[in-house]
Amino acid sequence: MSDTTITTARRLGRIPPYLFAEIDRKIQAKKAAGVDVISLGIGDPDLPTPPRIVSALQEAATDPANHRYPSYVGLRELRGSIADWYSGRFDVRLDPDSEILPTLGSKDGISHAPFAFVDPGEVVLAPDPGYTPYATGAIMADGEPYMLPLTAANAWLPDLGSVPADIRRRAKLLWLNYPNNPTAAVAPAEFFAEAIRFCSANGVILCHDAPYTEIAFEGYRPPSLLQFPGGKEIGIEFHSVSKTYNMTGWRLGWSVKPPKATFYVWAPVPKGYDSISFAGHVLDQVGVNITPGVGFGPHGEGYFRLSVTAPDARLDEALDRLRTLRV
Repeated sequence: MSDTTITTARRLGRIPPYLFAEIDRKIQAKKAAGVDVISLGIGDPDLPTPPRIVSALQEAATDPANHRYPSYVGLRELRGSIADWYSGRFDVRLDPDSEILPTLGSKDGISHAPFAFVDPGEVVLAPDPGYTPYATGAIMADGEPYMLPLTAANAWLPDLGSVPADIRRRAKLLWLNYPNNPTAAVAPAEFFAEAIRFCSANGVILCHDAPYTEIAFEGYRPPSLLQFPGGKEIGIEFHSVSKTYNMTGWRLGWSVKPPKATFYVWAPVPKGYDSISFAGHVLDQVGVNITPGVGFGPHGEGYFRLSVTAPDARLDEALDRLRTLRV
């Protein structure tokens, strides 16, 4: 037997514990104890993938030509279809051969983007609260995440003018995500224009994570970064079929402003709780799982997120349970 101790890279020590794994452990413990837990925590659509998509997959799986390694840049037909969709949806013209790259999933592209653009010591500007791979991807590439607070007072938009000059000089990427997870906020055209000017002036690549553009209400149509002047020149947009087409498996009360997009509700926790203790209280008292806002970053503290992706009957039951909650 060897006495050699295997150590992990120091960068792993900079990544905080994954809150959602602990939440899942608690949920499984509740289920094992006989509690009928209704989970409104994860953004995983409850509806099945459309049958025509499933049928197309089944048919394609029988073709031996699809049993071999694919092209490194994705099928030309796929890239062409993506270009056609962007043209019809956003009136944006994209070259399938040089401006579109399919990945294993948008998370794959998001987490690996810093490896392509960020050198050790360079800065990645990321929203807080926000999707954790924006910051952890920077850490894994030996970059330095600089968190931009999203607050209700600023309509959940980052204050780009507050970024210090020394950070702007070292910044390489800026992450935006509208419609937003977890806050469900949307960004006006003026903000996209401001972000493009900020990135152009500072030599920063604008990375827009846009998986929720097709989940919107009351006639609102979320825009693409690429449709704004200068957006294509300074930006990269990440899209996904997971949320729009229910393909994620392929690879309540208090003061809430109804969102214009996404399937999330972002709401403040009651007085006397932080976001983790309130989520635990809800799970313990009524068997409903919600996501603590702090899981998306320190500035998410004081809020919780609901994902309304359960079947209607289960969602109604969850709301009935939440109405009985004692706080």
